[in-house]
Amino acid sequence: MKTLFLKKKVIAALMAGMFAFGTFTAADAASREELAAINVQTAADFQYWEKNAPSQKALVKYVKDITNPKSKNYIPPEDRIATFDLDGTLYCETAPYYFQEMMFLHRALEDKDFAATPEMKDIASKVKPYIMNKESIPKELGTEFAKQMRKSYAGMTKEEYSDYVKKFMETNEVGLTNLKRGEAYYLPMVEVVSYLQNNGFTVYMDSACEREILRCLVDGVLDIPLDHMIGSNVAYVTTGMGTEAPDKHFYDRHKEKVVRSDVFLGENGNCNKIFSIFTEIGKRPVLAFGNSMGDSGMLEFNLQNDKYRTMSFYVLCDDTERELGNLAKAEKQEKFAKERGWTTISMKKDFKTIYGDNVKREAK
Repeated sequence: MKTLFLKKKVIAALMAGMFAFGTFTAADAASREELAAINVQTAADFQYWEKNAPSQKALVKYVKDITNPKSKNYIPPEDRIATFDLDGTLYCETAPYYFQEMMFLHRALEDKDFAATPEMKDIASKVKPYIMNKESIPKELGTEFAKQMRKSYAGMTKEEYSDYVKKFMETNEVGLTNLKRGEAYYLPMVEVVSYLQNNGFTVYMDSACEREILRCLVDGVLDIPLDHMIGSNVAYVTTGMGTEAPDKHFYDRHKEKVVRSDVFLGENGNCNKIFSIFTEIGKRPVLAFGNSMGDSGMLEFNLQNDKYRTMSFYVLCDDTERELGNLAKAEKQEKFAKERGWTTISMKKDFKTIYGDNVKREAK
């Protein structure tokens, strides 16, 4: 494992050199390998932020302050914890909808290798117009959609499901040009993760995205261990359990496999993000990054820290040319964020590029 880790570091260093000598330019949509090679150690290393972006300057000022041993706000490395949401914070969530829902539409309606049930096809067909037109899905329809989505993967092993996710990552985003789903990371925010890690921060994902999808999307792009990726969960069962309770069942390695069930264990959103910090991190973060009300618990809890100076950042999807932004929604979110003391990040004003300059909103 140590040898593999060192090899990955060497490859990243070589890729970073390619960045420096101009092999990669912001005109391209970065590949996953190029994203992984982003390396920001000091404020001077940022490439993808506008020069005077207020949010980036505020973050740099904060990091310089709390990493200075002479500062009254100094935070020792072991307490430099940063949490990030995924969708809409680090990664595209608007093209036109979340990854897992888009993957189910593909599975139910397009995947010739999967025998979708009539119920799966029916609910996917009913929900698809709402998603494609960016309209709210009626509550009862959404509930049934989620139920059929989980059923469609029940019985798959973790490895089978991960392979399916990775295959879907190779498909193109909808509504944006020149962008695959597995590459749809915000370049400026990937720089933020690298900058924090190079300044002694331990980074955790704290997302509502299903954990196995989260792991597939993040692993190989961001240098975050799998056990630092917190997400929503589906229950696992064994193929021999039947109705027997997990704590009563003997697992026979010669006859059984561990597979996914269709039981959802709850969404890691709002206050559940706080509870996830309790159970999976054990320390209160000092930095938090989100983009929606589903992240509000994490952002508020972070600012409740009475031991250290903290900041919470809120990403606004207000770019209608390089992203599928919604100005009215962004203005409302900006107002609320400022009332709560969250530092806003404007995609339109603060990001020099988002995915690369060849990635733009498709003409209707």
